[in-house]
Amino acid sequence: MSGDGAERGDGAERVGASERVGIDELLERVRAGYDRVGPQEAAAAATDGALLVDIRYAALRDRDGLIPGALVVERNELEWRLDPQGSHRAAEAVSHDLPVVVICNEGYASSLAVASLRQLGLHRTTDLIGGFQAWRAAGLPVTPGAADG
Repeated sequence: MSGDGAERGDGAERVGASERVGIDELLERVRAGYDRVGPQEAAAAATDGALLVDIRYAALRDRDGLIPGALVVERNELEWRLDPQGSHRAAEAVSHDLPVVVICNEGYASSLAVASLRQLGLHRTTDLIGGFQAWRAAGLPVTPGAADG
């Protein structure tokens, strides 16, 4: 297929300059390329060695708390911190084979982040359906944020 919107195999599609796509359609296209996980699946994945990555900004973490053991990387630094070949990678970013679950506040920004990480070759990356709010609503562990202290 040509490069005018052909499937890339990583959950992201090229959008040509003449093609206009709304955010809802973009999310649908991105999410069609991988299986998302629910809160219990994310917790089980972490137990099995997956890296949970919280990309929420500081005010949300301060207000709502943190997932114990999750690596906090704000969205604007994500690719640099998780690229196993990058000079600014986090110590946890050891391999392109590392299972990663990206967590935002409600499960939208994390889907776009997954597409970007998959383009870097992190092919076992997924995100949490419903984000941090779903994790908390499922009664999974949360440590207090700075606003609670």
